[in-house]
Amino acid sequence: MFMNIYPKAYISSLSDVKADYFKEKGIKGLILDLDNTIIPWKAAILQPEMADLLKGYQASGLNLCVVSNAFNRRVVGLLEPLGIPGVAWARKPRRKSFLKAMDILGTTPAETAVVGDQLFTDIWGGNRLGLYTVLVIPISKKEFFGTRFVRLLEKFVLNRLAKKGVIEIPE
Repeated sequence: MFMNIYPKAYISSLSDVKADYFKEKGIKGLILDLDNTIIPWKAAILQPEMADLLKGYQASGLNLCVVSNAFNRRVVGLLEPLGIPGVAWARKPRRKSFLKAMDILGTTPAETAVVGDQLFTDIWGGNRLGLYTVLVIPISKKEFFGTRFVRLLEKFVLNRLAKKGVIEIPE
């Protein structure tokens, strides 16, 4: 019933995953969501721990690109110091932004993973193209007004998937 929105993995945080996890799966490029995946919603700075994690991914040979529904100046301003390209105003789950990110990364769908905090944008968008999808628990409870309503449906779907044994909800 919900096959297009099954994440391949569901984890507490991106910081719980080492680069080797992706590399063992043949992943060469990561498409990362911005808000509530690598920074709290509307945050103006990237925390040093997350910056170090992303630098570690890059040092291991993973290519990174952020795909966000946020405005361009914010995406570029946060990522430019790390040399991470971004696709802003992405209108996820539309395919176009994910395809553009894969072009930037130089990867195929089989070599690309999407990491994000929302089923109906990040995971659904990645699954539509056959990418490896990883759902994370949102960093912060603070988020866009409309997203709070979507979270209710998300919670229902995740609980159904857990009851069916399709996913395990992290603590």
